[in-house]
Amino acid sequence: MDIQQRITEILAAEAAAITAVPVTAAFEDAVAVLESCSGKVLTTGMGKAGHIARKVAATLCSTALPAAFLHPGEALHGDLGLVAPGDVLLAFSNSGRTREVIDVIDLGRRLGLGPVIGITSHRDSLLRDRADVLLDMGPVTEPCRLGLTPTASIAVMLAIGDALALVVMERRAVSAEDFGVRHHGGYLGRVARADVDR
Repeated sequence: MDIQQRITEILAAEAAAITAVPVTAAFEDAVAVLESCSGKVLTTGMGKAGHIARKVAATLCSTALPAAFLHPGEALHGDLGLVAPGDVLLAFSNSGRTREVIDVIDLGRRLGLGPVIGITSHRDSLLRDRADVLLDMGPVTEPCRLGLTPTASIAVMLAIGDALALVVMERRAVSAEDFGVRHHGGYLGRVARADVDR
């Protein structure tokens, strides 16, 4: 195996999957839902998608939109108490058939959960039926030789989450000062405060 060539192929496959995302009016709808959220944004996903959901929640928090990760497994054992009326759910599932994610949506509705934004790839997913706004990842081919390891699909989820966070931040006119008070520590905090002091 030519390692450098193989790594180049994998990087190209993941980049191609991201640039192939069909950006439709549904993205505008998703931004509108996030902008008008009167509660907090809950993100959810199982397995690798869950790691992305957790990261997206962290990004939303640092860009001045209150968010929290809701683990779908733990949610069914008490963590649904995090759900409150006015909350928005951002659900990540490549297959759109992850049982725990679907259960979080169905049970969360009973607690007054607001709009659900679903991010999925598969055409025959249950998430498509449950979501108020559906962001289609488009067909994704994993570069794994087995066709099993989720990498390109996870890269797409992360890119979509980042795009939503940045657009909402810009539309809400979040300033360097706003960012700095939420991200006080570390290099970024110093840069944000320096920007404010200029």
